Amino acid sequence: MRDLARLPKAHLHLHLNASLRPETLRELGAAAGVAVPASTTCESFAEVVDVVSAAASAIRSAADVGRVIDEIAEDAAHDGAVWVEVSVSSGSLGGDLGSPREALEIVLEAAQEAAAHSGVGVGVIVGAHRNLGPHRATETALLVAEYAGSGLVGFGLDGHEVEFPAALFTDAFAITREAGLMFVPHAGEFLGAASVADALDLLGAMRVMHGVRAIEDPALLQRLAREDICLDVCPTSNVLMSVVPSLERHPLPALLSAGVRCSINADDPLPFDTSLLREYELCRDVLGLADEVLASVACTSIEASAAPPETVERALAGIAGWLGSTP
Repeated sequence: MRDLARLPKAHLHLHLNASLRPETLRELGAAAGVAVPASTTCESFAEVVDVVSAAASAIRSAADVGRVIDEIAEDAAHDGAVWVEVSVSSGSLGGDLGSPREALEIVLEAAQEAAAHSGVGVGVIVGAHRNLGPHRATETALLVAEYAGSGLVGFGLDGHEVEFPAALFTDAFAITREAGLMFVPHAGEFLGAASVADALDLLGAMRVMHGVRAIEDPALLQRLAREDICLDVCPTSNVLMSVVPSLERHPLPALLSAGVRCSINADDPLPFDTSLLREYELCRDVLGLADEVLASVACTSIEASAAPPETVERALAGIAGWLGSTP
């Protein structure tokens, strides 16, 4: 059996405040005087909110941000990733880290340093937080557009998908269009296939975070395949958030069979007690994805990323070598 840790891959759907190691959360929480849940492994949305909120409150300084992103890059290297894109919600920009601009610069500097330390490329995605409304999203877009090309690689949209639909945020995405960023909104998680279509039609999505409920619309599946839109799929997250009834019934194999390009990701490693490598292992062991399919998914993750051309070329060669090795 081929070692999945040696399969080069990119981690494209990963949230900063939900990616702390449990021991890091405990240590930062103690230093900041923040109460941390006794267990960081969650089984309900309310528990996820508690853990991620504690993590956000525990990150108080540039040194804290640097530690967290360093560890994200170290964990990525352990899992075989050569490139990782860390999503930061606009709701996390500010507070103890200063103004939104100061906070963003702290994150970008930490990403550059983590890449230098680990050898893993680190890009930053800023997600406008739906719950803060369209005006705040527009402000975030104006700021983000200034930092394109400085380690900031994408503009996303996170938060409450049901109450704050994509139509409210078209102005923000229009602002960032000229900046050359990748558009990677969340969609098709708590709303159905129409949400994915809106992400494409209204926001110009180049990748879709989650997007798994596209499986409900055969015509949309054909469109995703035809337009080479990648879905950044997070199997464990989808199960624990009740998007799908069980891992065994996850639609990833059906999406791939329909020709839809997908990457495999951890989403929120801290509350879901998972990792990029663990997700690949589950997809092989539980969903029955063959090594050839997993290698194809790894290629998609690299090709759909914002990694520089030399990283892409090197990774694709490594994937070919992995697949050509003896199981």
